[in-house]
Amino acid sequence: MIKNALVLAILGISLGCFGPSNNTERGAVQGAVLGGILGAVIGHQSGKGGEGAAIGAAAGAIVGGAAGNEEDKKSGKK
Repeated sequence: MIKNALVLAILGISLGCFGPSNNTERGAVQGAVLGGILGAVIGHQSGKGGEGAAIGAAAGAIVGGAAGNEEDKKSGKK
């Protein structure tokens, strides 16, 4: 499971750099990937890896998107 999570993290971060056009989108994608992985690892310890991954991905997307949005506002992109 950890190997799959690492592959997904590398893929998600790589795609996050090429696909989204602004910092808001990029931050949301990268936050979701990293949050999902962290949530899966933490959830795995309690036997609920899938739930942890879903919660982590949602929280990561929100936090990453908010951080990216702030960067967009500072640079005048949005």
